[in-house]
Amino acid sequence: MDNSRALSENAARKAAAAVRMTVSELAKRAGVTPDVVRHYVRIGLLQPERDEHNGYKLFSEQDVNRIRFVRRAKQLGYTLKEIKQIFQESRAGRVPCSKVKEFLERHILENRKKLAELSALQRRMEMAIAQWRELPEELSDGDSICYLIEAMTDLDEGEGSSSHC
Repeated sequence: MDNSRALSENAARKAAAAVRMTVSELAKRAGVTPDVVRHYVRIGLLQPERDEHNGYKLFSEQDVNRIRFVRRAKQLGYTLKEIKQIFQESRAGRVPCSKVKEFLERHILENRKKLAELSALQRRMEMAIAQWRELPEELSDGDSICYLIEAMTDLDEGEGSSSHC
């Protein structure tokens, strides 16, 4: 009895793997729009088979899992380009975990830099508002665009930031 149950479970798994879905069916199963599925095909994240009778792209349960993987990876900050590289490593038979860690460590460093830049921006904005509270609202010499900004002292002193044009 146990042997026959194992055989029937194995047959059920093979039958499920053989199930093919259209773009719309895959999108519904994976919880994304058909446009997302088409985009993932265009950029190489998904590689569907073609129905020889009508030319439709056909997807498997593995594609549902790939889309779910993409969603989880995006939640961690991975780009689609990086996810594609992870898939390529996996398809080539290599374990991509070291690349996954490398990408995330780089993102952490980038985020720290961005947070520092945002913190400096927040300080500059707060200093500007504090200075502007002391100035009258309507003051113009005719050549001025907005004297509030033009009257600002250099807020970047000591912060080591570069000018942006």
